Formats: sequence, structure tokens, C-alpha cells
Amino acid sequence: MLGVEVKDNESVDRAINRFKKLVTRSRVLNEYKDRQQYKKPSFERREALKKAKREQRRRQRDNF
Repeated sequence: MLGVEVKDNESVDRAINRFKKLVTRSRVLNEYKDRQQYKKPSFERREALKKAKREQRRRQRDNF
């Protein structure tokens, strides 16, 4: 469970921002969204290959 304690002389808004960063970095919401709907393993493999190809093209483009 994630949590943030409000420090002395710290505004609540600042603590909320720290909490948001903590949630984003821990990828809790990403995992929650992934589990919302079942995806076939073949679909996940296909998507992973597409992502790898995009990354490879981007890296080649950036090297020039």
C-alpha cells in the first residue's frame, strides 16, 4: 500500500503531488488498467513485436 506522510510545514497540495509521483513511478495504475480486460497471449506477443519494431526504427532514426 502506498502512502505519504505530511511533513511539518508542508502544504497538503505538495503532499498530494508527492503521492501522485509515487503512484506514477510504482506503475500501480498501469497494472490496474492492464488487468481490466483479458488479452490473449498471442495478442500480447504481437503487440510486443510491434513495440520493439517501433523502438528499433526510432533508435535508428536518432543515430543519424
